Amino acid sequence: MRKTDTTKPSHSPLLVILGPTASGKTSLAVRAALQLQGEILSADSRQVYQGMDVGSGKDLKEYTIEGKTIPYHLIDLLPAGENYNLFRFQRDFDLAYKDIKKRGKIGILCGGSGLYLEAALMDRFLEMVPIQKDLRHSLQFFTKEELVAKLQSYGPLHNHTDTQDVNRCLRAIEIAEFEQKNPRPKRICPEAFLVGIQFEAALLRERIALRLRQRMENGLIEEVSGLLNQGLKAENLQYYGLEYRFVTDYLLGKYTRESLYEKLYTAICQFAKRQRTWFRKMEKEGHQIHWINGSDSLTEQLQKVEAGYRNYQNSISSPSA
Repeated sequence: MRKTDTTKPSHSPLLVILGPTASGKTSLAVRAALQLQGEILSADSRQVYQGMDVGSGKDLKEYTIEGKTIPYHLIDLLPAGENYNLFRFQRDFDLAYKDIKKRGKIGILCGGSGLYLEAALMDRFLEMVPIQKDLRHSLQFFTKEELVAKLQSYGPLHNHTDTQDVNRCLRAIEIAEFEQKNPRPKRICPEAFLVGIQFEAALLRERIALRLRQRMENGLIEEVSGLLNQGLKAENLQYYGLEYRFVTDYLLGKYTRESLYEKLYTAICQFAKRQRTWFRKMEKEGHQIHWINGSDSLTEQLQKVEAGYRNYQNSISSPSA
């Protein structure tokens, strides 16, 4: 019979590894999972889609390390082109995390999508907001600029991309109006230890440039072309993040391959800046993020993550644990 480790606290909080794009979150999370006997929960808004691998950075080979495949969740949930939203993500996260805890494993939430991270950590359930025909009718003659101004009147923008398209802006206003009139029901949020990976801005830009070149060499354009050939509409594919938006525009002849790289690189750097702003907002709202230097070796990063997590785990465990 296998001996039980009585020195290990019985309570295992959620470990969250976050950071801007190209900061090495997945590599660190996988090694932490190996060390802690954990399982990965993806907080990436695009990796839920099948067939969107290169553009979303979904390298499933990365989950196999030292001959062991780390279990992962919330990846490849549905075909590209289907609708997925925060409401569904929060429900899927709750189900997956409950199953992980039931089996005595440690959940490791990994990602950089701020809205998805907050959906997992918040103390309120998200609601499925119905279409509000009267509201949409009242806004039918608004310009895009007027819609953006109305959306901003509800408070700080949660998602910058909501302002880039009239239909998305309308939907965001619809959700904001609904939530203003219908307070969200309480939800027991998971106890969590948050680790953030940070880089100097110049070094992060170098990493973004290198990764973008690798993705283009590894079939990013071919992946987007294949999705279009499968019947996905260009206007729908453009919703799935910067890589899919810019490559779709390139395939539609809007610019050359050379300008595609430059435009996409600039947009990703701007996105990384918005991610860092979002993480600062999370800290202001009470989430304590323990920052580690991404320039440290992976071994050093892992040691800091494990030590911090174990200390937190001990601090919240009952005396009888």
